[in-house]
Amino acid sequence: MAYRNKTYVCFDADMDMKYYRTLQMWKQNSKIDFSFSNAHELNKLMPYSSEETIKRKLRERMLNTKLLIVLIGEKTRDLYKYVRWEIELALKLDIPIIAVNLNKKNRMDEDRCPPILRGRPVVHIPFTQRALIHAYSEWPIHYPNSKNKVNLYWDMFD
Repeated sequence: MAYRNKTYVCFDADMDMKYYRTLQMWKQNSKIDFSFSNAHELNKLMPYSSEETIKRKLRERMLNTKLLIVLIGEKTRDLYKYVRWEIELALKLDIPIIAVNLNKKNRMDEDRCPPILRGRPVVHIPFTQRALIHAYSEWPIHYPNSKNKVNLYWDMFD
């Protein structure tokens, strides 16, 4: 098994790319204490690859992952081809998941959350730098003891 030290970010690439780019900017800013090794940087996917090839490459990336961040936007709940597949794989591999609400809700957003995340030990946070840094550093530590809890959030972000 590969050494898990990467963070995998799952999102709607058509609608929510700007939020992913914001994560990358936070990572690159030396004044912000947010550093992660992005699983998406491991091996670049070739444009026009088949779904099977893309999923094989994504699986390779996921095997190096210690944490999944799901950016939950307006249409995320209805994305099955890759987003749901990535979430299913993370659950199967027992990877801690942070659900980041792009509308900044600090709880599970019933209208946007992919159904597969409901009833699972997932921490739901608003899309803010403070919330993400806190969840990124704390959730993987607390996850092993939280597997019987569901739809978690931290009151400090209300």
